[in-house]
Amino acid sequence: MELTTWFSLAIICIIGAMSPGPSLAVVLRHSLYNSAGHGIIASVAHGVGVGLYAALSLAGLASLITHFPIVFQTLVYAGAAYLAYMGCKILTSQSSGFDVSRANTTSYKQAAQDGFAIAFLNPKLAIFFIALFSQFIEPGSMTLFVAILMCGTVLSIDTLWYFFVSVVSAKASEKFDLTKRQAVIDKLLGVAFLLLATRVLYQQFMD
Repeated sequence: MELTTWFSLAIICIIGAMSPGPSLAVVLRHSLYNSAGHGIIASVAHGVGVGLYAALSLAGLASLITHFPIVFQTLVYAGAAYLAYMGCKILTSQSSGFDVSRANTTSYKQAAQDGFAIAFLNPKLAIFFIALFSQFIEPGSMTLFVAILMCGTVLSIDTLWYFFVSVVSAKASEKFDLTKRQAVIDKLLGVAFLLLATRVLYQQFMD
């Protein structure tokens, strides 16, 4: 793969990673109310989920989706259900201000689970990567190295972007003591998750 081709791929991946969505909400919640470490763990797990879809796309997931659409639809609805579950969990939790030093109440395992799930339960990533990669793969020139390079680019950019988000948001929380406004921000995040779940279902019924 030529450098200019790789650079074009990287630019598109950066724009895609920076697009606001449920992944951003998940990382922000962990970094704001737990720690930068929790946000970073969620970011890495999310990057793995995204990288997995990239690899599956290159391995021929398009054929699977075409011949087994029920698998795709099941993942879509599972993703919407997971978003709704997180939204309801946030809205029904007891929210109150607390010190940053006591913020680490969520395990790293939970942060990793949330980060991976929000990516893996979004099968539209597969469609995105199939469409994207088809523009950069030349017939007869696809090698293992190129495949690893493409998947590694996707995984690295996604992880690094949310790593940046985690560190910045955690610093902002400490500087401006955002945890004292946890009740308000929690409600906003909870509603955001429910709206995202509703949008997913709406798009499915409108397609």
